[in-house]
Amino acid sequence: MTELQKKKSGIDKFLSVVERIGNALPHPATLFAGFALLVVILSWVASQFDMAVVHPGTGETVTPVNLLSTEGLHMILTKMVTNFTSFAPLGTVLVSLLGIGIAEGTGLIGAVLRLVVLSSPKRLLTFVIVFSGVLSNTASEVGYVLLVPLAAVIFLAAGRHPLAGLAAAFAGVSGGYSANLLLGTVDPLLAGLSTEAARIIDPAYAVNPAANYYFMFASTFVIAALGTWVTEKIVIPRLGEYEGDEKPQSIDRLNPQEKRGLLYATIAILLMVAFILGGLLPENGYLRDPETGEILHSPFMSGIVAFIFLLAGVAGIAYGVGAKTIKNDSDVMRGMSKSMETLGSYIVLVFFAAQFVAYFNWTNLGLILAINGADTLKTMGLSGIPLMIMFILVAASINMVMGSASAKWAIMAPVFIPMFMLLGYTPEFTQVAYRIGDSVTNIISPMMSYFALIVAFIQRYDKKAGIGTVISTMLPYSITFLIGWIILFIIWILMDLPIGPGAGLYMP
Repeated sequence: MTELQKKKSGIDKFLSVVERIGNALPHPATLFAGFALLVVILSWVASQFDMAVVHPGTGETVTPVNLLSTEGLHMILTKMVTNFTSFAPLGTVLVSLLGIGIAEGTGLIGAVLRLVVLSSPKRLLTFVIVFSGVLSNTASEVGYVLLVPLAAVIFLAAGRHPLAGLAAAFAGVSGGYSANLLLGTVDPLLAGLSTEAARIIDPAYAVNPAANYYFMFASTFVIAALGTWVTEKIVIPRLGEYEGDEKPQSIDRLNPQEKRGLLYATIAILLMVAFILGGLLPENGYLRDPETGEILHSPFMSGIVAFIFLLAGVAGIAYGVGAKTIKNDSDVMRGMSKSMETLGSYIVLVFFAAQFVAYFNWTNLGLILAINGADTLKTMGLSGIPLMIMFILVAASINMVMGSASAKWAIMAPVFIPMFMLLGYTPEFTQVAYRIGDSVTNIISPMMSYFALIVAFIQRYDKKAGIGTVISTMLPYSITFLIGWIILFIIWILMDLPIGPGAGLYMP
């Protein structure tokens, strides 16, 4: 046995232990219910020890909220329904899958998959999926609800393990969250928070939304390459042959009716795209923000889920008419109904996950942990590259208990941007270091909003899968992305490259 084989064997053994430990836990829904109960108990403990902290941004004292109090009991009882119905991923998934159900029911998705599998070189399939996942971050819901499950189906149709495709897409969508060739909604959001923090030192300082663009552009190709390597060298060998119940889509050549259906669907999509561009390209376009004329904060970006529904639905109906797979409106509704039938376990899981996330937010425990972690790093007295690497690791750790990128940055920016400015580092540089840490642990953090959805997707192909399966499958991506991104980051520092338009590493 070679050293490489021994190394792979060691990695496989470690990941198998992680998976067994994770899957030895109760059903994910039961686990989230237990987490919710644990948060209630911890809120009482934290309140008894008065674990208060001062918010670095507002100066206000943040105290733990006791959910075992009368007021806490009232919140739990009165907000149980709204916790569930307002859980962000739930509506996104339901609405998106209604449209996707039409496209799947009429046969459009199957035909497209066959076309992709038959026309794409097998050796490039993994790279294309990871790369597409990274690009989908411009509107992240698209990646989670469309690309991740689609990648599993594509891999299955290509004769490969579907969970490998799912993992590759999830790694790109979530692990590569801060890499992209385009600016997304998170860029102006983080830039605004960075600007406010920088003005603690310099009242005239402004961070523009494209401040990290050069680094993020280069990161796109690095993450896509690393994600491909992990999938091919670690994940696929570990998963082995797929022996589940799901059957691959037929990969027979398209018949004339199916080709006509694809032509109709293409025409429908082009018309929809023309409608979208007509609303975005003019300065006063009907899909832009009516007050500012912006695109990033526009009805289009806010309504991206509606466009997923409309594009999938219209294309699916057009395909069905062309391929003669639908005869009336009942066939369309049947496809939508069938897509909802597959979500039973996910809805149960989301109910308990939503309660857990809500309780965690109410208690302020995540906020307290984040502020204490930031304070610890601040007092360590490091400088230069070691300081920035430690900052990345702290951001990655905090991401395990607090999912929102903007919420974490709202806490950390007022502490670290002024501190690093005084050490000679620009706010843009500090922001890009934060974004690396914030991205790499998304795929192993149960606090990530779409984590429960990923568990549900995996259980379609492995009924015994649980949180341990997700974490053990994604952990190699998380570690590899962290190492690769830190190396790129160090190279950027040593070469003193700008990280975005007009944004250097060091203060003038």
